[in-house]
Amino acid sequence: MTDIQTTETPIAPAGQTAKRTRGEFYRRQSRFPLMLIAPAVIIILVVVAYPMIYSLYLSFTPYNLLRPEKTLVFSVDTMFRNYGKLLGDRIFWRSVGNTVIFLAVTVNLSYFIALGLSQLMALVSRGQGIMRTLLMIPMMFAPVLVGFQFAWFFNATVGLVNNALIALHVIQSPKPWLIDVPSGMISIMIATIWMNIPMLTIILLAGTLSLPREVFEAAEMDGAHAWQKFRHITMPLLRPFTLIALTVLSLDIARAYDIVRIMTGGGPAHRTEMIWTYAGRLATRDSQYGLASAMSMVGVVLGVVFTLYLFRQLIKSRVVY
Repeated sequence: MTDIQTTETPIAPAGQTAKRTRGEFYRRQSRFPLMLIAPAVIIILVVVAYPMIYSLYLSFTPYNLLRPEKTLVFSVDTMFRNYGKLLGDRIFWRSVGNTVIFLAVTVNLSYFIALGLSQLMALVSRGQGIMRTLLMIPMMFAPVLVGFQFAWFFNATVGLVNNALIALHVIQSPKPWLIDVPSGMISIMIATIWMNIPMLTIILLAGTLSLPREVFEAAEMDGAHAWQKFRHITMPLLRPFTLIALTVLSLDIARAYDIVRIMTGGGPAHRTEMIWTYAGRLATRDSQYGLASAMSMVGVVLGVVFTLYLFRQLIKSRVVY
């Protein structure tokens, strides 16, 4: 009679099984959010991170599209040659100055106009939805279309502005708005302000409508008039919304390329040249991709520094209701 040997699998205690089950559940739960954001992270790495890293590499090389095999070479001795050329480039400094002036004037004018429109719209009780819809119409136009539209408005021969001013006897002969100084820069500013006011107004309007009414009612009971309420209550409480709107608007305007390229092309004689239009000119017309990449990196650094400053101000301005 043969003995039958059986192997028995040891049964884990109930507490260990439950602990292992909970551990697996938590691991699956922690992986699930990563799986959800993985496609977006991959797209950002491919579309943003890789081009930026490659552009940073090109900025340290004398890369020229006409001689790619000879110029796409990294050398420690010449890695900062492009940045040295920019420091001695008069047109580069002019483009930096134009960008700073363009950014300061356009952002501030857009903000004050949008602030006034948002406060007026907040007082409207009927038809506010229709007004918001009409206000968003400029946001539906691509910057290229806005550039063509305002280039026609300010055209020296068939432009709407010249025809209207001549009909009103303000001017006697057509004025070349896009060529003269400073009317060329002013024309670009007007087009940019018209395109960006709706977004800024919507943000400020949303912030105004979300403010607590109890504070305003208490101020009215204390006898505060409209200007005092706006200055001492509305403006401080709107500060977080203002900084968010200005951050988005500044980064968008600082990269202004389409409108400037269509309306003036950076001319005449680089009088309306911006950092991005000059970098594009170096890359496409002169094939100096290394120098253009170095200029782009300077613009990126300035944008990052400005954004960090605004975010620090935003953190300081947190309001607890």
